[in-house]
Amino acid sequence: MANLTEPLAVRLRPQNINEIVGQEHILGEGTWLRRLLSKQTLSSLILFGPPGSGKTTLAYVLAKTCSYPFRQLNAVTAGVKEIKEVISDSQNIFTCPKGQILLFIDEIHRFNKAQQDALLPAVENGNIILIGATTENPFFEVNKALLSRSSVLELKALSNEAVIKVLQRALSSACGFGNLPVEIAAAELNKIAVYANGDVRRALNLLELLVTTTPYSADGQIIISAEMLDKLALPVQYNYDRTGEEHYNNTSAYIKSLRGSDPDAAIFYLARALNAGEDPEFLARRLVICASEDVGLANNQALPLAVAALQAVQQIGMPEARIILAHASIYIAVSPKSNTAYKAVNAALADVKSKNTGEIPRHLLNAPISGMQEILGYGKGYKYAHNYPGGLVAQQFLPQEMAGTVYYEPGTNGQEEKIKKWLTAWRDYCKNQVPADLATTENNSKIVDNNKN
Repeated sequence: MANLTEPLAVRLRPQNINEIVGQEHILGEGTWLRRLLSKQTLSSLILFGPPGSGKTTLAYVLAKTCSYPFRQLNAVTAGVKEIKEVISDSQNIFTCPKGQILLFIDEIHRFNKAQQDALLPAVENGNIILIGATTENPFFEVNKALLSRSSVLELKALSNEAVIKVLQRALSSACGFGNLPVEIAAAELNKIAVYANGDVRRALNLLELLVTTTPYSADGQIIISAEMLDKLALPVQYNYDRTGEEHYNNTSAYIKSLRGSDPDAAIFYLARALNAGEDPEFLARRLVICASEDVGLANNQALPLAVAALQAVQQIGMPEARIILAHASIYIAVSPKSNTAYKAVNAALADVKSKNTGEIPRHLLNAPISGMQEILGYGKGYKYAHNYPGGLVAQQFLPQEMAGTVYYEPGTNGQEEKIKKWLTAWRDYCKNQVPADLATTENNSKIVDNNKN
């Protein structure tokens, strides 16, 4: 019989795998976890998902299905001492005849390396079947050695339909409010589900608050009305941690939307970040990077505009900074795109790190002291470009070992189309017109004219 003093979310916790709502991708018929449970056996698991997605519930159901001795630790309060006590219990033939304990560790990402390492021998030899639960990506937060001995299962936020199904169960079940005359329309159940945004625990907590604080009507009913929910003015809840994985996920989606020329998606992820209290200067710095990395030479106004936006955000702050960030985001999103500068510097860095790139040509070297040019040849033979028509002179600038290497390949978007036309002609000319003084020919004039056009 349910203990009605316990929270509704605890009272309504599923008792077997068929009662779990959602997570069909890992619990549906034919999945490997279902097949494993059919043999009443289990291997170590790391359950990864947002709050309220059922990680703790799944751990309890798995333990009950497989009839393992069950222990639970919370990584916030437990340490190596508590871990060693559980391992010792698993080796006690009287308390644990099979020599195996299912250990559930909530918030396992909060364990430090020493605490996680203390688990390794027992997990490896099978004395401990570990179920770790975390809201953080385990590939970042859990030791690789422990991950290699476990299977990672991602639980997803429940759909509105799934949350409503759980709420309806709460209203009809004896463990919930099945014995109370509660009236709530489908529209109001949907409002609660929207507010919860996939978090079942949050939805049940709100339902419990509404039922327990609503007085009986004249005809003896507990009526949860639309007006009651509207007065609460509930904000839709979503997972966003300025220092956690959702920070990086949202930022990734924001940048990729800018790069993909989708201003609507960019504004959405910008708003999501701002609503969660993200640092507006961080967002402005990302815009500066994107303006150069992804827009680049296709629109040379994007970078100064992004830098101006960063300076404006620093000087003005929120809430007005949101407008500046939106302005710059939309401009960058709708600008033509080019990553040629990004590719050029990366290719050059790769060569510098991995090749014998030779010495700087002597005619390019600095010769500030008298005699360096005559004796050492520094700067000797250098052609001053401004002494030639159009400021153009064909001479070698790369080291001999790198002569002919091309790093910058202009694209055809936006302003780069003109750059490509001019640079292609100039490179062809330089390739065929040596020595440098031949740059005074009629061909050079054609290059200059092309640049003007």
